[in-house]
Amino acid sequence: MVSTPSLRPLVALLTGLGLATSMLLVSASSASADPVADGPIDLGTAGTYGVLGASEVTNTGPTVVNGDLGISPGTSITGFGGLGNGIVNGTVHQTDAEALQAQADATTAYNTAAALTPMPTAYDELTGLSLTPGVYRGGEMMLSNNGTLTLAGSASSVWVFQAASTLTIGSATRIVITGGASACNVFWQVGSSASIGTSARFQGTVLADQTITATTGARIVGRLLALNAAVTLDTNTITARAGCAPTEAPIITSDSPPNATVGTPYEHIVTASGTPAPSYTVTGDLPAGLTLDSTTGAITGTPTTPGTSTFTITADNDTSPADSVEYTVVVEGAVVSGGGSGTGEGTSPGTSTGGGTSTGGSSGQLAATGISPAVPAVSSLVLLLAGAALVIARRRRVMTVTARPMADSVPPRH
Repeated sequence: MVSTPSLRPLVALLTGLGLATSMLLVSASSASADPVADGPIDLGTAGTYGVLGASEVTNTGPTVVNGDLGISPGTSITGFGGLGNGIVNGTVHQTDAEALQAQADATTAYNTAAALTPMPTAYDELTGLSLTPGVYRGGEMMLSNNGTLTLAGSASSVWVFQAASTLTIGSATRIVITGGASACNVFWQVGSSASIGTSARFQGTVLADQTITATTGARIVGRLLALNAAVTLDTNTITARAGCAPTEAPIITSDSPPNATVGTPYEHIVTASGTPAPSYTVTGDLPAGLTLDSTTGAITGTPTTPGTSTFTITADNDTSPADSVEYTVVVEGAVVSGGGSGTGEGTSPGTSTGGGTSTGGSSGQLAATGISPAVPAVSSLVLLLAGAALVIARRRRVMTVTARPMADSVPPRH
């Protein structure tokens, strides 16, 4: 057998290089964190707050905060309490020990979210994306006007968004969660300020280093927590859900709305299942005089115009799919009491079908007989003339009888 000792150094060298390369790869892999959060960010005592500000909290309009409202270290909370102002379905903590602790816990949560290792790709524009659970980074992160972001996961799924600068959620935007996932497991860590546009449907907890602004009509399922600046609200609904129950798409469960009558007060409540509770919108025109309450699903008002209206009610809680049902409501003319109105033709129940009958059915009206209205009038005229003739005849008779004695009393002529 021929020996080739000259190859042994080469084989040893290649083997050493392979081992070294493997060790480097293993080392590099161990240094990179999994870009999926191990669990939700712990908010501590800040978890009960729908709104938490640092310098001030300012509100305009009938905002509803379903959760606690706090301010620390600032002292100013305005626009809550009193007619037309905001209401808090929770506890207000104004520069107290509880608010101070909540700010400390929110800061801890902010730092935890910022320290997570994100996906390698930057996500500045979120419009049109469908994202699985994970940690996503961006600079000036945004969801453009009318855009939709879909978060597809399960009940245990967690999303963390890291915006190095600002977070801008445009007007009429939607964040839709599918697969039973929950808004309480969505977190937005914002290095500067966050703004949520008009009529946006936003989900998740905002942890912003600076200001948070929610403009007119924005609805937030989550929390607005500002660490070092103000929170500004305008006719918003903020719901900080207790616990983290799976979401459930809505299903409309109520009966069809009944028909209506002009001038008669009307009410019908549209109800739907779903978690969280859905809100309601209408497509098409309700009968004139009626309105839909987007929170309660109540259709109320007083109809003003007879006719037929077809419209669609949609129940939506940002858990796909929404449920929509089309309805038709007939508005009838007003009921006139004390007598009907003549139509010149047609029939009334229990009356003749001759021309000139009445279509009214209210009390106090004589039933039609089929006799022409001219007949009673002619009869009355004949009776009146006969009565007049009789009176004249009786007067002549009385005058004749009275005149005879007067003639007998005249003395005869000679």
